[in-house]
Formats: sequence, C-alpha cells, structure tokens
Amino acid sequence: MAGNSKGVVIAALIANGAIAILKFIGFTLTGSPAMLSETYHSVSDTGNQVFLLIGIRYSNRDADRRHPFGYGKAQFFYAFLVSVLLFGIAGWESAKHGLDAILDPHPPGTGVAEVPFTALEIPGIYVNYGVLIGAIIFEIYALYKANQELTRQIDANDWSGYREAFRKTSDVTTLTAFTEDTIAMAGAGIALFGVFLSRQTGEPLFDAVASFLIGLMLMGFAIALAWQNKRLLLGESLPSEDESELHDIIAGAEGVADVVDFRTVFFGPGRLVVTADVAFEDGVATERMDGYITDIEASLKAHDSAVKTVYIEPEDVSETAA
Repeated sequence: MAGNSKGVVIAALIANGAIAILKFIGFTLTGSPAMLSETYHSVSDTGNQVFLLIGIRYSNRDADRRHPFGYGKAQFFYAFLVSVLLFGIAGWESAKHGLDAILDPHPPGTGVAEVPFTALEIPGIYVNYGVLIGAIIFEIYALYKANQELTRQIDANDWSGYREAFRKTSDVTTLTAFTEDTIAMAGAGIALFGVFLSRQTGEPLFDAVASFLIGLMLMGFAIALAWQNKRLLLGESLPSEDESELHDIIAGAEGVADVVDFRTVFFGPGRLVVTADVAFEDGVATERMDGYITDIEASLKAHDSAVKTVYIEPEDVSETAA
C-alpha cells in the first residue's frame, strides 16, 4: 500500500510544483486576487506532498524497543500537520486577501493588468486563462492517479463507494491526495470563472469573491482533514461491522468456548493490531491450545490483509463462567 500511495503523492507533487510557478507568474502579470489565492493554494499543495512523502518514509522504519508496533502512525501525524499548517494557513491567507479585495476593489486596467506579456504583446489576462486551464489539466492527471489507488482500495475491501471509503480507510495519504486534487480542480475553476467575469464586466468584485471562496474552501478542507486524522491518531478501531467479522472468526474457531474481550486498533495505514482474551474449551491441553491460537492468527490475517499483529490471551473457562 505504501508504494501505491507514494506514486500518488509524487504525481501530485510534480503537478502542483509546476502549477504553483505558473500561477505566480500569472499573478505578477495581472495582480488578480484570485490568482494570488490560487498561488497560495498550489504552494500549500506542493508542501503538502513533501510532508506526506516524509510521513511515508518515516512510517516504513522497522519496529524497535521504543516503538514496538512500528512507525506507521507517522503518516497520520504528517497528514494532520498538512491540514493545520499548510491548508489552514493557505486558506486563511487566501480568504483574507479576497476579503481585502472585496472591501477595497481595484478595477481591471490598473497596475500590471494591462502590461503586455513579452514582445508578442499578449495581455497578461490571457496568461491567467492559460495558466488556470493548464492547472485544471495537471490536476486531472493527479486526480486520476489518486482515484486509481482509492478505487483499488474500494474494490479490495468491497466498500460500496467513496463515502464508505472516506469513513473506513486508514490510508490517509491517498485520501489526502485525492481530496486535495479535487479541491484544487474546483479552486482553479472558481478562479478562472472569477477572472473571466471581472475581465468581461470590468467589475473587480467577481475576482475578489473568487479569491474569498477559494480561501473558505481550503479552510473547510483543513478542518475535515484534521478531523479525519484525529480519529486515527487517537487509536481508532475497525468499524463495528468489520470488527464483528473478525470477532466471529475467533468465536467460531475450533476449541474456543467464549471470547471474553476483543479489541482492534490501527497503528498505521493498513496496519491493524487485534487482541483477544479467549476462553478455550475445558480440558484442552496447552500444546493443543497453542495450535488453536496459531490457526486463529492465520484465519484473521487471511480474512483481512490489514491484520498485521494478533495477540490471543487464553482465559480459564471456569473463571469466565464465574
């Protein structure tokens, strides 16, 4: 899973890095508030991918004494950092810049907006059009890569669709890239529409409102992404319907009289730890019990590839009955 997620992030990094440079050029030529907001957006997206790559690399470290379950939660932490530091800041700056432009509008035709672009005398506004259309094309490519991986996970886990995937997936790296690419396409579309309307009507308010809306959208995504990562950082278990399937496998295993306690927790994307206190049938020899436990572990891992570690603690059936 880590390899697939890394490919998704690298594709988004290349696309967003190129887009950020082009958008900044467009802003310097036109002074468009929406283009500045989109520059903030793409710069944050690029930084986002860098943080996610750090998280992927860090999470692949082997387990040690200080981290006996490995470093998988590093991806949760860095994705959370993305939401707070990058999307939050970019969203706030974009919304603030847009609000300033709404309160103090500058009509098209002032400043650099009418400066021709190179000796070809192409107006800067057409550079904005070209940059934003190019950004949408780049984002379609990045979104396609992210959607491939998310669709693969939906099929592999037999989820009903995107809504269930967003609720259940522990692969926050792919989830972040997919959502970010979708938001980026929407932001570029809003900016293009706002720039076009301001150019055609001579009313700068459209451009300013586009900038403000992009900022609000980014901040909304920051909150949603932070909430998604919070649940995993705190140690979320499997959804109840999936957890019950694992519980039933243990309860129905040979030699098992009762499942006294059962718990699951994610320690990284696709890294699930399962613990259970199990009461075996009366009279089961220790050697036989060890074989039953080995069979239970194999059955759990065969049922769900996310199960990486299983702890089965035998309980005295007489104590359980009491």
